[in-house]
Amino acid sequence: MTIHYPKGIKPLPEAKKVKKSKLRLGHSAANRGMGFEADINESNAYYLEHDLCLVTKRPTPINVVKVDYTHGAKITQAYFETQSTTDYNGVYQGHYLDFEAKSTQSKTSFPLHNIPQQQIDHLKRVLQHGGIAFFIINCYALGETYILPAKDVIEFYTAKPRSSIPMKDIITKGYKVTEGYNPRYDYLSVVKAHFLK
Repeated sequence: MTIHYPKGIKPLPEAKKVKKSKLRLGHSAANRGMGFEADINESNAYYLEHDLCLVTKRPTPINVVKVDYTHGAKITQAYFETQSTTDYNGVYQGHYLDFEAKSTQSKTSFPLHNIPQQQIDHLKRVLQHGGIAFFIINCYALGETYILPAKDVIEFYTAKPRSSIPMKDIITKGYKVTEGYNPRYDYLSVVKAHFLK
């Protein structure tokens, strides 16, 4: 059936429906890691607010390639450089802290390819100078978080041909971190109990 509109106006064609994609922030490794780091940042803010320690996140260095000076200095092209040290450093009761926050989806192991060689080298130097160095590993699939001393991670990293740290070793060599509301991850109580003896 044909419909004739006044003044000869033709109806607009029916718009094609656009398929909406679902936003899945929680599923990629990068987004999962960023969420975990955000929780660590909140814990650090809580510790600072209550004057318990001073721990800050190091910014990832960028390399500026192009700057537009027509309306002031505006960076138009840049890329992230490889981070040469760890995510966090600070001071707790006169002791230097240096640590990396990592997250894994695996229930059986933590892949060592997530740790670049320069982080291992940096943590070795921290330990040589008497600092406290460790990894906070969030085992996403298990719903648990552990602190694993850097010396243990370095041993696993240098043992060839190992490609991962078994979860059973993280549980036996590491220290479970209590999760809560504030602080979200109370890693400081683990540092106090196991690193400051």
